[in-house]
Amino acid sequence: MAKKKNGSTVAEVTALVQPIIEELGLALWDVRYVKEGAAWYLRVFIDKKEGVTIDDCETVTRAIDEPLDKLDPIEGSYCLEVSSPGIERELIHDWHFDRFLGAPIMLKLIRPNEKGERELKGTLVSHDKENVELVLDNGEQAVIKKKETVYIKLDDFNI
Repeated sequence: MAKKKNGSTVAEVTALVQPIIEELGLALWDVRYVKEGAAWYLRVFIDKKEGVTIDDCETVTRAIDEPLDKLDPIEGSYCLEVSSPGIERELIHDWHFDRFLGAPIMLKLIRPNEKGERELKGTLVSHDKENVELVLDNGEQAVIKKKETVYIKLDDFNI
């Protein structure tokens, strides 16, 4: 069997686990397949309005473990982790940005901007496939290319 690329592995896992997670009354936030040191990790991030509990993580782990074994989308061994995306959750998918329009965000640039800044904070005003627009804490407007960021995260989940 040829080794799969991480993107196709993530897509296969997402397609498999999303309906299972939704059936449990939760939302799939993200799936990541990453190598750390010598080990591979399949990370499934779940969410719900009231907040994710350890019981939710355990329930999802039990619900997706057997279907993952049957599908066998990953060659070799890996560690399955199911967790909440956290308070300072990373915004990745378009629906993440849609959900948090008007929310305080923080982002880190790959390279400093013309003012020498690498970290910016402000309110998410709009977004498209390539850019995010925010009103910075100092009142200025900024349009930032997503591909020029290390991350874009919520700055305060209590909104």
